[in-house]
Amino acid sequence: MSNSARGTSTGWLTTGAHSKISQHYWLGVSFGLGIPEANLEVRREESRSHANPVHYQEADSVSGTLTINVDEEDGSLQVCRVCGDKANGYHFNVLTCEGCKGFFRRAMKRNVRLRCPFRKGVCEITQKTRRQCQACRLRKCLESGMKKEMIMSEAALEQRRALIKKRKRERVETQLPGAQGLTEEQQQMIRELMEAQIKTFDTTFSHFKDFRLPEVFSSGHEMPQFLQTPLEETWNQIKDDLCTVKISLQLRGEDGSIWNYKPPDNSDGKEIISLLPHLADLSTYMFKGIINFAKDISHFRDLPIEDQISLLKGATFEICLLRCNTMFNTETGIWECGRLAYCFKDPEGGFQKLLLDPVMKFHYMLKKLQLHKEEYVLMQAVSLFSPDRPGVVQRAVVEQLQERFATTLKAYIECVRSQPAHRFLFLKIMAALTELRSITAQHTQRLLRIQDSHPFVTTPLMRELMSSMDD
Repeated sequence: MSNSARGTSTGWLTTGAHSKISQHYWLGVSFGLGIPEANLEVRREESRSHANPVHYQEADSVSGTLTINVDEEDGSLQVCRVCGDKANGYHFNVLTCEGCKGFFRRAMKRNVRLRCPFRKGVCEITQKTRRQCQACRLRKCLESGMKKEMIMSEAALEQRRALIKKRKRERVETQLPGAQGLTEEQQQMIRELMEAQIKTFDTTFSHFKDFRLPEVFSSGHEMPQFLQTPLEETWNQIKDDLCTVKISLQLRGEDGSIWNYKPPDNSDGKEIISLLPHLADLSTYMFKGIINFAKDISHFRDLPIEDQISLLKGATFEICLLRCNTMFNTETGIWECGRLAYCFKDPEGGFQKLLLDPVMKFHYMLKKLQLHKEEYVLMQAVSLFSPDRPGVVQRAVVEQLQERFATTLKAYIECVRSQPAHRFLFLKIMAALTELRSITAQHTQRLLRIQDSHPFVTTPLMRELMSSMDD
C-alpha cells in the first residue's frame, strides 16, 4: 500500500526524536483564507471608539436621497435646521428631520408656486407650526441650504432601489441561518470552521484509494500465520478489547462491481484481526483530514507549535468519531463512506447487546439529537481547543478560545432552534463531548494493548497520536 493511505510518512506530526511538527509541513503551507470585502457602510457598532459617530447609509429607498445619519454630538441632541425637531441625518445637503425631508422632496416635485396664507412670508417654522404655512416652510428649507438638484429622478430612484434590494438579497444569501442573533465575530468563526470542514472532510472518500483489504478465508486460501497460532493469553486480551462485534465491509468499484467481506458466522472472532489493517488505513486517512482541518483555523495557527501538537494528539480521535457520526445511518446501522459501507453486527443477531458497546451507544445517542452541520463543526472546535490536554503550555489562551467556541455554539442553538424542545440541546451536546472524551480514552488504551501484540494494525501516524497517551 502507498504512503498516502498508511501514513508512513513521518512528517505529519513529528520530526526526529523530539516529536515536533515539521516546519516545512506546518509552516510552509500557505492558506488562502477568504478576506471579506471592505464594508463601506460605517455603522455605530463598528465605531464605538468614536465619541461622535456619523452613519453613512445607502440612499433612502423612498425618497432616493443620499442620507447621512447623525447621532448625538457632544451629548447634545441634533435638531432639524428647518423646524427644530430631532434630526435623523443630512438630507439634500442639510441636517433635517424625516418630515422636512419628505416635505421638501414633494414640494420640489410638484413644482407648484406656494404662497403664505398670512401674506407676511415670515412665519416662524417650528415643530408645532410647520404644517400651518407650506410657503414659509419651503422658504426655510431653501434658506437652510437644501438643494433641489440633489433629488434623484424617477429613473435613478428605481435603479437605486433595485441596487439596494440586490445588496440586501446578497447579504441574506451569505448570512448563516438564524444569524440575526449572532455577532459578526461569531458568524465569522462559524464560516471559517465550515470552510475548513468542507475543504478537509472528504465525505465521498473519493481520494481514499490505496488501502489494505482483509483476507477472505475459504478452503482455497491458506490462513496467515498470525491467525493460525496466536498465543492464547494475547488472543483473549485482544478479543476482550474488540468486544464481540462483527464488522462487514462492502466496496463498490468504479465499474459498478460490488465486493463484500463478511466474517464467518461460526467463527470465534479471530478473523477480525485481518480487518484491522484496513481500519487503520481508513483512520489514518481521516486523521490527515483532521490535521488539515485544524491548520485551517486561524486561532489554531496562532498557537505555538508545541501546543498545536498537544491539542491534536488529544483531540484527533474525538473529532474522528464526530465526523464518523455524520455518516452513520441509524436505520440500517451502516456507516456510508462513499464507495465503502461498514456494518457492525452482534454475532448472536441481537440488537440490544450491540448498544452495550460504548461507541455504538454514543453514535446512536448523538445521531438522535439531529444536529446541524454547524453544530457538528463547533463541537469539533470545542474538542480541539481543550486546555487540559497533556503538554499544553498556553492553557489560559486555549481555555479562552474554547469558551468562545462554546459560547458561539450556544448562541447558534438559541438563534436557530428557538423551539422549547431544544432548550436543553446545548447541555446535551456538552454532555456528549464529556462522554466522547471518556470513550476515546478507553478506545486508545485498547489500541495500545492491541498494538503491543500486533504492531501491524496501526500506522506511524496513529502511533504518533497515541505516543503521549501511554506514558
